[in-house]
Amino acid sequence: MAIAIDPRPTYFGDRMIITGTYGAGDTTIDLSTLLSVIDMAMCCGTGAVPAPAEVYTIDGTTITLTAATQAGNFMVIGRR
Repeated sequence: MAIAIDPRPTYFGDRMIITGTYGAGDTTIDLSTLLSVIDMAMCCGTGAVPAPAEVYTIDGTTITLTAATQAGNFMVIGRR
């Protein structure tokens, strides 16, 4: 499953809230076309059996998932 970004982001000032989904095995969420920097990110697995906490790192405008064993949702707040 590919990364899917919800089509209606929310804006407040120079910040943007982006939500979307990722699939099991996806490793990178690249938001460089939407943001200049990520201030906060949250990734949560959505499988029938709760997964251990998702492990991810943020580098500039990219989230790298290091242990995405099931599909999930993400939310990001960043600067436009």
